[in-house]
Amino acid sequence: MENIEKLPLFVIYVFLFQLGFSSCLPQLCPKDQALVLLEFKKMFSINPFASTSEECEGLSPKTLSWNTSEDCCLWDGVHCDETTSKVIELDLRCSQLQGKFLSNSSIFQLSALKRLDLSMNDFSDSNISPNFGGLTSLTYLDLSYSMFTGQIPSEISNLSKLRSLRIYGYSTDLTLGPHKLGQLLKNLTQLRELELSNMGISSTIPPNFSSYLTTLRLPGTQLYGILPERVFHLPNLRLLDLSRNSQLSVSFPITKWNSSASLKDLSLNGVNFTNAPEPMSNFFGPIRLFNENWTQLESLNLRSNFLTGPIPSDVSGFQSLQLLSMSSNSLNGTIPSWISSLPSLKYLDLRNNSLSGQLDEFKSKELFWIDLGKNYLQSPIPNSLLNQENLMFLSLSSNNFSDNLNFRIFSNLSGLGTLNLSYNSFSWADKDQVKSNLLNSLYDLDLRSNLLQGSLPIPPSFIENLYISHNKLSGHIPSTICKLEFLRVLDLASNSLKGAIPPCLGNMSAIEVLDLRYNSLGGTIQTNFSVGNPLRSFNLRGNKLEGEIPRSLINSKRLEVLDLGNNELNDTFPMWLGTLPNLMVLILRSNKLHGPIRTSKTKKLFPQLRIIDISSNGFSGDLPTHLLENFQAMKKVDENMRTPMYIGDYYYKDSITISSKGMSMELVRIFSMYTAIDLSSNRFEGYIPSVIGNLTSLVLLNLSHNSLEGHIPTLLGSVSALQSLDLSFNKLGGEIPVQLASLTFLGFLSVSHNHLVGCIPSGYQFATFEIGSFEGNDELRGFPISKDCGGRGRDHVPQSTTPSALDDQEEDSGFEISWEAVLMGYGCGLIIGISIIYIMSSTRKPICLFRKIAEWEHKTVNMRKKKKVARQVRYSTLTLH
Repeated sequence: MENIEKLPLFVIYVFLFQLGFSSCLPQLCPKDQALVLLEFKKMFSINPFASTSEECEGLSPKTLSWNTSEDCCLWDGVHCDETTSKVIELDLRCSQLQGKFLSNSSIFQLSALKRLDLSMNDFSDSNISPNFGGLTSLTYLDLSYSMFTGQIPSEISNLSKLRSLRIYGYSTDLTLGPHKLGQLLKNLTQLRELELSNMGISSTIPPNFSSYLTTLRLPGTQLYGILPERVFHLPNLRLLDLSRNSQLSVSFPITKWNSSASLKDLSLNGVNFTNAPEPMSNFFGPIRLFNENWTQLESLNLRSNFLTGPIPSDVSGFQSLQLLSMSSNSLNGTIPSWISSLPSLKYLDLRNNSLSGQLDEFKSKELFWIDLGKNYLQSPIPNSLLNQENLMFLSLSSNNFSDNLNFRIFSNLSGLGTLNLSYNSFSWADKDQVKSNLLNSLYDLDLRSNLLQGSLPIPPSFIENLYISHNKLSGHIPSTICKLEFLRVLDLASNSLKGAIPPCLGNMSAIEVLDLRYNSLGGTIQTNFSVGNPLRSFNLRGNKLEGEIPRSLINSKRLEVLDLGNNELNDTFPMWLGTLPNLMVLILRSNKLHGPIRTSKTKKLFPQLRIIDISSNGFSGDLPTHLLENFQAMKKVDENMRTPMYIGDYYYKDSITISSKGMSMELVRIFSMYTAIDLSSNRFEGYIPSVIGNLTSLVLLNLSHNSLEGHIPTLLGSVSALQSLDLSFNKLGGEIPVQLASLTFLGFLSVSHNHLVGCIPSGYQFATFEIGSFEGNDELRGFPISKDCGGRGRDHVPQSTTPSALDDQEEDSGFEISWEAVLMGYGCGLIIGISIIYIMSSTRKPICLFRKIAEWEHKTVNMRKKKKVARQVRYSTLTLH
């Protein structure tokens, strides 16, 4: 003992550390376990885009640390049993794994697994293996958002020890199979958390839930039938989310809820309420009777439930409520005082209703999100709402507020990030106070469609999105606006601004959207766009701009939408814009552009272009064949697109004006699958190039009001998506190709005022076109022109595409075509047609759809012929008499 006391202190520490460490060392990871994990690792590559959720930000792939130089129990995401050293937990959430998850994956050899988390990865086109059901020790299984498809195997029900099951899909690519929910839950008697979301369960809800259940989340799963009352009596239930199941009916129990004392989160948005003449009284009635039991409810979501009538005023049982959403219903009347009196309210969403009157003062001091947009609320804005230090989002848009806007009133909202006062009748109290009184936290300011007058006020330099279009602003755009170094969106459209566009706008380092359309801006475009600028949308439509298109736009490599239409630009066709890799929309209509359009055969220009409109200019020469050949985005529908998308979805709602059916039509949002070519009202001559037939996804083609000659190419019949074709006012000759009759989606056709001859094709959409589509062609005959074509000839619909068992049903069908309705329906049909094409490309089963269309067309044509014969018989009878 004396010798130990003489040892240096650090030696004693080292000795004690080694002694303690050696006694705590676990057994080494069994070799077979390590080999199983390494084999599993080899199945997948690492792709940063495989885990793009916000929840995965900052997390690195866990399998990168897996190697033989270290014990597998020390690998990231791997946890072993302290006694056996077998792997009992595997957490690979957000590990950026990408590849096929095989049914016989080595992971199923880890028989001791208790927790398995594979969420937030990319196992595209992989089914959930039945072998998961062999991991019978599992208490936790999470397969969410990992791109699994197919059916959830019934073997999952073998996991009798499971306490938490989480499977979130992206769409109905993941299903459970009809009536399988009860079978899945049969043996899962220990469940605490059941979360199945965004998939095709397509089932009623069984009553056999575990009494231990605390979380029941089944949103967007195609449930139907009536929700069993037993769900409301689960004693430990804290979260119930059945939202986005429109076929699910919810009847609230008349008796006392056992779960009302424990429930904290209730989301029933998008379901049906029953058992009451008025939906709102059906919900609030039971709560009014038992409000003393709602001591824990913190979140209530009743969005999009078709609720009508006023919100009941005598409700008092929500003293713990923090989130209340009843948006997108048909509620009317005033907002009752119990809502504004909620002491803990943080989130209030009542937008998209018909609520009216003035707002009461709010009792809560913790509000951070208020959205009351799209109602009929009136001034004034309550003072209590303007003294919320935690308020981050405030929207009063689309109401009847008419205050004189003084930004001093917002000075106490120190945390406000978004302020939306659009679509009201606000006017300036003192516009010079905008900059000095707006808060440093504000990054999104929306003042669109008010009564703001005078010069453009400049907000503080930290603003990111400034929307102030559709007002009455006048004067010049001050160059000081270029000092807004964080500005991403500048929307000044539809005002009375004049003068030149500040050249410095092109040097703004963050600008993505410049929308200056429909003002009175003049002079030349002197804007110099810097190299590497982030500009995505540039809209100058409807001004008085002159000169050439600025060549510095070549530096805008991210540009997607360019609209310079309806100005006085004097230039040749800007072929150099074709090198922009992301340009999807090019509008140059109604300018003074001129000259032939020549392209090189070797350059691949405009690879992403979907819409080009250069109508009403002075372009001449032949149609640009080589340019049309380059439009790769118009040659096929993107079959990989999972959901319809709009151009500008993530940064701005772009809109354009196109000419269709002789009229201008505004697309307030640009569907990314919409494609159009408008070369009308120029001085083009020569022939229509047959390469247009390769643009099979083209929706609109307008070549009218030129001097084109020759025949209509038969290959136009290959443009299967075509909905609008205008070749009028040219010098085209020959016959109308019978192949055009196969264009099933063609809703508008005009070949009027040409030199066409012969028979008009019949069948399919040609049965719907009126005489105006063909007038001005003296040698055309056949329906709907009065001259008879004689015999069946080109009017004959091929037997192979005509259903055969329909004729006997037609005489008594009572079906008549209203031609006015057909024409009025064209605008809606344009969008519906695009949707049908999308469905066909997504399901890859167009035959059934075409068969239905063919049946309808066949019935329509036959009925017209029979009625035509009947009219002729009646006419002959009257003549004889």
